[in-house]
Amino acid sequence: MLHTSNYSLVLAIQFLLMIYDLLANSFSELIFTEPVIPLIMFIIQDIGILFNIIIIFLMFFNTFIFQAGLVKLLIHRFTGTIIVTGIYFVLSVSFHVWIQNLRWWDMRRYVWTAGLQALFVFQRFGGRGYRFGKVLLKTSRCCFILLLLQKNYPLPWRPSII
Repeated sequence: MLHTSNYSLVLAIQFLLMIYDLLANSFSELIFTEPVIPLIMFIIQDIGILFNIIIIFLMFFNTFIFQAGLVKLLIHRFTGTIIVTGIYFVLSVSFHVWIQNLRWWDMRRYVWTAGLQALFVFQRFGGRGYRFGKVLLKTSRCCFILLLLQKNYPLPWRPSII
C-alpha cells in the first residue's frame, strides 16, 4: 500500500523526471558536438517517460478504488492523462530516432526537413500536455475521492483523512 511518506517519494521522483524531460527538450539542440551525447540524453529521457507511465499505473493499482473493483471508473476519470502520456512517449521516441538518424554521421551539418519540423512541433506540444496532465493527475486525486463520496457509490471503504 502507498503511504504518505512513500507517496511523497514517488511524487519527488516524478517531478525530477519531468524536470529532466523539460531540460532535455530545452537544451537538446545545443549539445550536438558528438553523436553519442544526444543519444544517451534521448535514451535517458525516453526511459524517464516510460518510468512515469509505470508510476501512473502503479499509483492506480494502489488505490482503494482499483482494489474495490471500480477499474472502469478509474480509467474513465484518467483516460486523457493516459492517452496524452502514451502519445507523448510515441512522439518523443519517433523524434529522437529521426533526428539521430539524420545527424549521426555529420554533426556539423544542419539537417532539418519539413517532416522533422512538423514532428518537432507535435512532440513539443505533446510535452506541454504531458506535463499539464501529470500536474492535473496529482491535484485531482483528492477531488476525485470527494466526488466519489458525494455521489454515494457503494464502496466498501471510507477514507479516514481527506
